[in-house]
Amino acid sequence: MKAIKSIQLFHVDLPLIRPYALSYKIFESFEPFLVCIETDDGTVRWGEQHTSPGSSSETRKDGWNFLATQARAVVGKPIDQAYECLQLKRAESPVAAAAFLNALDQIVLPEQCQIPESIHLPVLSAFSAIIEKEIEAELQEKLNQGYTTLKIKVGADAPRDRRRVEIIQRLIAGKGTIRVDANRAFSVSDAIEFCEVLDPSICELFEQPCDANDWKGNGDVAKVSPVPIMLDEPICSLDDIDRAAAMYGVGFCKVKLKRFGSITALEQAIKRAHEQGLEIVLGDGLGSDINCYLEAVVSHRHLARAGEFNGCLKIRQESRLLGSSIGFSRGHMIIPERYIPQPNTDTLQKHTVRSELFSA
Repeated sequence: MKAIKSIQLFHVDLPLIRPYALSYKIFESFEPFLVCIETDDGTVRWGEQHTSPGSSSETRKDGWNFLATQARAVVGKPIDQAYECLQLKRAESPVAAAAFLNALDQIVLPEQCQIPESIHLPVLSAFSAIIEKEIEAELQEKLNQGYTTLKIKVGADAPRDRRRVEIIQRLIAGKGTIRVDANRAFSVSDAIEFCEVLDPSICELFEQPCDANDWKGNGDVAKVSPVPIMLDEPICSLDDIDRAAAMYGVGFCKVKLKRFGSITALEQAIKRAHEQGLEIVLGDGLGSDINCYLEAVVSHRHLARAGEFNGCLKIRQESRLLGSSIGFSRGHMIIPERYIPQPNTDTLQKHTVRSELFSA
């Protein structure tokens, strides 16, 4: 069994093409943690996850401290022992642990982390325009780029959101579809009033209308929504999927690699959801290149729906860790055959905020 020769941690700051607005935060850049593991036979693999302020109670400070502590604990140990240790400790800092596990996954399960042929995967696009003139221009831009599904963020102002979505639905009708995401921001009453405007012939789903812990509130919205509800932040385990499947009007679960930790656990989650009759949307819109790659590989094996593993496409081209290795054309992400993600050294150095090396 291979043993870990060294572990290097990076915290990077990657500027975005344009600000990415969620109901709880506007991102000017993404700041993921990277974990680089080298084994005693010279194998080098990278993991990456983004601890997002406001997305959960996990903080960047806690995440970095967790990674440093675990790196000290497992450097020099056999890979299987390190993997077991990280699984046992994962609950202490789930997103940071996922970055570590993603690197280990590629060493332990290489066949699950590579594709033998080049693949083209459909992805959706974020959408930011607010006023009608800008909406029309951005919509045309996205359609020209080949996107057929757009992600509309709402939750800041229910009446304004209603008017905006009405305009988007009218302009995109017959040309594409939308997904609407409130990021937990609506009250139950506002969500119920807002969802009246959603057209099921254009809108695929309404994502996470109310607080992640308010299962009853989200369920009340699901009972009256004209489109299926998708739960996102509450979906972190197989039990959560079972609970969602029992709710009337909940038709989708969002799953992300950072919430389930390992490739194997993510695939188990997708299987469980399908067994329970739920549809799956996969992808973290806040992920950078390596996370997007791994989620795309899983999507290729299990799903056909447009993925949301598009965070890397929001980052400026010159700041993307994998450069142009992961391509894009006509609304599809392109991954070359037998690809192994390895960040560009110059780009990594330019955007590193801090790093730490642990050697056996």
